Amino acid sequence: MQPPRERLVVTGRAGWMGMGRGAGRSALGFWPTLAFLLCSFPAATSPCKILKCNSEFWSATSGSHAPASDDTPEFCAALRSYALCTRRTARTCRGDLAYHSAVHGIEDLMSQHNCSKDGPTSQPRLRTLPPAGDSQERSDSPEICHYEKSFHKHSATPNYTHCGLFGDPHLRTFTDRFQTCKVQGAWPLIDNNYLNVQVTNTPVLPGSAATATSKLTIIFKNFQECVDQKVYQAEMDELPAAFVDGSKNGGDKHGANSLKITEKVSGQHVEIQAKYIGTTIVVRQVGRYLTFAVRMPEEVVNAVEDWDSQGLYLCLRGCPLNQQIDFQAFHTNAEGTGARRLAAASPAPTAPETFPYETAVAKCKEKLPVEDLYYQACVFDLLTTGDVNFTLAAYYALEDVKMLHSNKDKLHLYERTRDLPGRAAAGLPLAARPLLGALVPLLALLPVFC
Repeated sequence: MQPPRERLVVTGRAGWMGMGRGAGRSALGFWPTLAFLLCSFPAATSPCKILKCNSEFWSATSGSHAPASDDTPEFCAALRSYALCTRRTARTCRGDLAYHSAVHGIEDLMSQHNCSKDGPTSQPRLRTLPPAGDSQERSDSPEICHYEKSFHKHSATPNYTHCGLFGDPHLRTFTDRFQTCKVQGAWPLIDNNYLNVQVTNTPVLPGSAATATSKLTIIFKNFQECVDQKVYQAEMDELPAAFVDGSKNGGDKHGANSLKITEKVSGQHVEIQAKYIGTTIVVRQVGRYLTFAVRMPEEVVNAVEDWDSQGLYLCLRGCPLNQQIDFQAFHTNAEGTGARRLAAASPAPTAPETFPYETAVAKCKEKLPVEDLYYQACVFDLLTTGDVNFTLAAYYALEDVKMLHSNKDKLHLYERTRDLPGRAAAGLPLAARPLLGALVPLLALLPVFC
């Protein structure tokens, strides 16, 4: 399956230039450009206001306000307003990846459109939502907006894969590797031609090495006649049942209903169906923190135009070696010595008020009778956080596997995966293995951005 040529792979500053000269002059050209800005969100607690700047520019150049192809002055005015907004928030955005990406992107766009830095600016305008009962009610989506019908009507059923993230945090990759990771700050879970998913993990307690997911951003990229670009964003104590523009489907296109968001349990459970790419996403809030699970065809998982530019894509690559925690060793030591005596030596220190090992085991057994990796992750989380809600996080993560994983023989995993030096490429597609040499310099840059 080949992605539409006009879409942009979001990989770095070079992605701005991927549009080519003049490509951004049409309304359709604005959206791929903005995808890059929306892929690197600041942490939930950041005072940086770059998201506000992004949103105002988006509002000024989208929907009914999109400048016509010959209306370059209006677009330049919007760019100057965007640049002014970034200058006003510069002091609080030092080191923020989204901010620096926006600044470079503005420069590139102003050059493409021959915009001068001096001139009138535009006022931010609110996006106009489609009238009630318009595209929200359409059910006659074109065949191309149904993955199995359009791409596999003459071949076998596609192979579906699953990725999940939950707890402190535990990652199950598309290749069924199971890892426990530190990954504090903002990290990409998925980054392909159709979809971007980024999570932000924050310490469970001040000074604690235990982290959990406090923010989740999903970008569905503009796709042919099916969907407009849509962004979903959830944070602690805020699990919306709509995209950020207030809509619940893919927009105004004929196949808009091939992307739908459904609230299963208010404030606790949301499901997003993206039929045009055969993908189902489940987002939950369990206690204070978020969990993520996805079912996606292998063809979509590997739909990356430039493997060499793909660095960290946790659902496919797994966590970097220096971010992995051997929680099974922690579990074994805790069983023998007691969690409290182990605190000083643990890679993820126990919280001040945690459960005794026997109590943690008993609570996890209630919800997870099979002693697989989900059960062990539950025990680990109770010992390191002292938060009983992590029991439910592990339970629901396993329930999501039961619903989303295509191979019922692989629901339970018993041996975690920890990449060893020289074997880090195990489980990756052959095309991905040359990338591992590029990960080392990328990891060195993470403290700057996260």
